[in-house]
Amino acid sequence: MITHRYAVIGNPVAHSKSPLIHAAFAKQFNLEVRYERVLAPLDGFSATVTRLIAQGYKGVNVTVPFKFEAFNLATQHSNSALNAEAANTLTFAHEIYAENTDGIGIVRDIQENLNVKLAGKKILLLGAGGAAQGVLHPILEAHPRLLVIANRNANKAFAMAEKAQSQPVFSHISITGQGFENLETQAFDMIINATSAGLSDSALPISHAIFSKGGLAYDMMYGRETPFMKEARAHNMIVADGLGMLVEQAAEAFYIWHGVRPETRSVMNMIKQLPSPSLEQ
Repeated sequence: MITHRYAVIGNPVAHSKSPLIHAAFAKQFNLEVRYERVLAPLDGFSATVTRLIAQGYKGVNVTVPFKFEAFNLATQHSNSALNAEAANTLTFAHEIYAENTDGIGIVRDIQENLNVKLAGKKILLLGAGGAAQGVLHPILEAHPRLLVIANRNANKAFAMAEKAQSQPVFSHISITGQGFENLETQAFDMIINATSAGLSDSALPISHAIFSKGGLAYDMMYGRETPFMKEARAHNMIVADGLGMLVEQAAEAFYIWHGVRPETRSVMNMIKQLPSPSLEQ
């Protein structure tokens, strides 16, 4: 039986749970899959990909800080990658094909695993970097009533919101951008933290007014109780971390590569026994 080789590329990457997740997925289908962690130099992503292709790898997942480079290196792009202008999954065939499974992962986790629908909701997205861009379109495609993008640098939030609002398919959704300091007057049904503040246990400069009792506070970090999660819990919100998103985005990448969709709940339970803080693969 031929063993196909895949990897996750990042810097740092030693913390990644992706090899464990993909091994568990492969076991479900009796597939021979070799999946590794690859540390790429900060200035050596392209050279690392070229080396892996020459060594016969079939594809890679991409984590920080290389998602934008992965997008630019690819010669073909899915709509998900084009919308995010970033890629977390590359497939090597005759060309390098880029996809972004982050948005599918978070929407599937919220709606199917947590059983919280996004349609008609007032949603706040904290952050305007690559993590936020990766999930923006799939969240909007779930038809919330309104979406506010907030960021320390308000101009980045304005630009993200303006670009999304300009697309006719989202014209029925109120999409706005603002700085953290302007979050004072509105409570939200759902708050998604796409910032990296939890990595340093930093509290975000956000008003308590945004928290809505019984609403969902979702931190894309996993494996630790972040200051954002603690504050949301103190205001009686339902709190979830990004473990489900991690596993669901990996399942989508696995489907792209192997044509079969793995069961995810048992894998989430397995990873819960080995918590580790991360925003990514």
